[in-house]
Amino acid sequence: MKKISGIKNAERISNSMQKEIIIEEYNKEWTNWFKEIRNIIKSGLGALTISIEHVGSTSIEGLAAKPIIDIDVVVHQKDFSKVKSKFSGLGYIHQGDLGIPGREAFDLIDAKKKDLLPDHHLYVCDKDNPELKRHIWFRDYLRNSPLYIKKYEKIKKDAAKRHPFDIDSYIKCKNAFIEKILNIVEKNKKEI
Repeated sequence: MKKISGIKNAERISNSMQKEIIIEEYNKEWTNWFKEIRNIIKSGLGALTISIEHVGSTSIEGLAAKPIIDIDVVVHQKDFSKVKSKFSGLGYIHQGDLGIPGREAFDLIDAKKKDLLPDHHLYVCDKDNPELKRHIWFRDYLRNSPLYIKKYEKIKKDAAKRHPFDIDSYIKCKNAFIEKILNIVEKNKKEI
């Protein structure tokens, strides 16, 4: 599938070569993009995967987002070296945990595949990884809360306007809301 976002590579490049943060209205194709990438991962990793999760804003129907698919590939920790080798064969390079223990990042470096596949962030997580649980809890809560979808969308759009070339500041603007949702979920889980 060729990237079909209205913005080449889902980002504009400024004169200073920094990527501009662009928030697009929800696109129903994001689910299909995820499925396309998931199928490639499934065929490459086979039984090594426990599940392949579409996480992040593009996984939440109705939520405006950066048109980049976030994917958590769930595996048993003992299989990580095999998974890493398989991803290398699929054209990905291991980037380490990028500061989040237990969540290993992979970047697609195969130029031909990079031109054909939608932009995506790929992470490999152990099934018991706390960051994986946070991703799923946040996604599932928002999927069932239209009011919070709209609140989060406003925060994201405002942050992108205020910090169009500063991804760290953009992320910081969202953190309080994300933590609020995760605290609600955690409280609800304790009460059950």
